[in-house]
Amino acid sequence: MRAVAFTGFGVAPALTELPTPEPGPGEVLVRVRASSVNGFDLGVLGGVFKEMFEHEFPVVIGKDFSGVVAAVGDGVTTLAVGDDVFGVVMRPTLGQGGFAEYVAVNEAYGIARIPEGLDHGQAGALGLAGTAALNAVDAIAPAEGETVLISGATGGVGAYAIQFAAARGATVIATARPGSETEFVTGLGAAHTVDHADLVAQVRAIAPGGVHAALHLAGDGTAVAGLLARGGRLASTVHFTPDEPAERDIKATTVMADPAPATLTRIAADVVAGRLRIPLAKAYPLPEAAQAITDFTGGTLGKLGILI
Repeated sequence: MRAVAFTGFGVAPALTELPTPEPGPGEVLVRVRASSVNGFDLGVLGGVFKEMFEHEFPVVIGKDFSGVVAAVGDGVTTLAVGDDVFGVVMRPTLGQGGFAEYVAVNEAYGIARIPEGLDHGQAGALGLAGTAALNAVDAIAPAEGETVLISGATGGVGAYAIQFAAARGATVIATARPGSETEFVTGLGAAHTVDHADLVAQVRAIAPGGVHAALHLAGDGTAVAGLLARGGRLASTVHFTPDEPAERDIKATTVMADPAPATLTRIAADVVAGRLRIPLAKAYPLPEAAQAITDFTGGTLGKLGILI
């Protein structure tokens, strides 16, 4: 099969030929149709997870996948050959990934059926970022009328988080530069925009007493936490924990995406029902995946997809 993989730390990813994996007990083999670039992929390439995961080189890039079940392993009961599925590669080691023609994944976690009305290109950009966004918004649990600051709002997770928070009736303040970034986040439901370059002053002008809750997806975590009102809630997907005085009573949570089948099913249903928009900015064919990673590193609005 064709796959985009890297052979060692510090080595650039490249399109290569690898053996097609076989599904083990409880696994399904997915013929991948689409994937997308995530910040996790940059971490893998940068060696961030050297001590956290075993790396089975060559390591194929890509956490997201969308495709068709091509084969099933022993004991599989919930999926069958021909099922359209999507999700997040949640293997115990780093080796197989979504930037490949095939990937073997567990039938019980990180995978769900694609509902009618959702195509593979869209589904390939939904799993990881959509799950992380929903988990983060659930962690801060915004109530109707509360003000929520989203730092890192223009990326994939941020774009989904704006929509989830606004759907709950929250007033969303999103970080965005004037121009196309502002148009992007307001189009997704943000009520206000603020520039990272003048974050504190601009947020204070909107919410003088502080915001009720904040999502820290990127940017200066200390500055974001400092903008919370007393008793405010913070969720960080980049594992920032603020050093706050006890009297401020800030409730902070670090969030790691949990792509349970029920969560994946829920966010896919939201898309089909028109409640959630997939912010797919551009899609690249598999041979151009390295360029997609480069473009992602330079900054983009929403998601960059990979078509296989």
